Amino acid sequence: MKDKLQGIKEKALEQIKLTDSLDKLNEIRVAVLGKKGELTEVLKGMKDVAPEDRPMVGQLVNETREAIETVLENARKELFAKKRELQLKAEVIDVTLPAKKNNVGHSHPNTLALEEIKKIFIGMGYEVDDGPEVEYDYYNFEALNIPANHPAKDEQDTFYINDKIVLRTQTSPVQARVMEKGKLPIRMISPGRVYRADEVDATHSPCFHQVEGLVIDEGVTFADLKGTLAEFARELFGPDTKVKFRPHHFPFTEPSAEMDVSCFKCGGKGCRFCKGEGWIEILGCGMVHPHVFEMCGIDKEKYTGFAFGVGLERVALLKYEIDDMRLLYENDTRFLKQF
Repeated sequence: MKDKLQGIKEKALEQIKLTDSLDKLNEIRVAVLGKKGELTEVLKGMKDVAPEDRPMVGQLVNETREAIETVLENARKELFAKKRELQLKAEVIDVTLPAKKNNVGHSHPNTLALEEIKKIFIGMGYEVDDGPEVEYDYYNFEALNIPANHPAKDEQDTFYINDKIVLRTQTSPVQARVMEKGKLPIRMISPGRVYRADEVDATHSPCFHQVEGLVIDEGVTFADLKGTLAEFARELFGPDTKVKFRPHHFPFTEPSAEMDVSCFKCGGKGCRFCKGEGWIEILGCGMVHPHVFEMCGIDKEKYTGFAFGVGLERVALLKYEIDDMRLLYENDTRFLKQF
């Protein structure tokens, strides 16, 4: 038994001496000292040892275990120190190198323009409302004085889910929904994504954004509309901005108008930016049509109001001098980070 234990010890020490990795060292520990290791097997054979020899054999086993464990621990510390030294050499940090810059995102031009528009109207006491992009044909057309077979439907060719549900062509349905609630007076804007079956080019997209506004109260006149939108234009494009209203037709307003702003590049003198005209078309507006009041359950004899709508992309294109709408949706960071 003594010779067997001596053999186990010498073999283990020799293996430990030749080991060059912590993993191999652990394998030796398990093979010798583990539950199924060589020393454990010797202990299991103690039942075959004569009772008077068991204390001596047990002492020899313990001495052998302690000797192997001591050498294992010393080898483990030495190998760990070598591994740590190599790791420190491999992972050395050059503090003179420039730090890596954190790549932080940037607000999209549409977002910047929308935040500015919202800030202007919230400052005037308006609320911001939103509604579904998948809308009933009733709210998108009929409630806005655009019945079936109306020519205006051709101008707003849209995507139909079925004969009663469409992808909204404007954010005006939000106004109709707010009017239906009957909580007057109303001062609101409704920004959001809209859809029309347009071909993609420099100024058109089948998916774009609008910001529409609505005011309803007693005694509201076209003068209130002009004053509100003139102030909006000055806040958005500069204090010297002038506005001009041209007669137009929209089914849900009467009278209706298109509003132009004086070119904020040349001051109205005429330049490449405004195509030499001195004016830039910016939005459509008008007094809410009496029939729209009737459809939404509002007393047209007591209340009047005005509405307006501006394309968000148009504001962004003008404000940041972008000449192609498609650039807004290509997600090229070289372009977007300029703003």
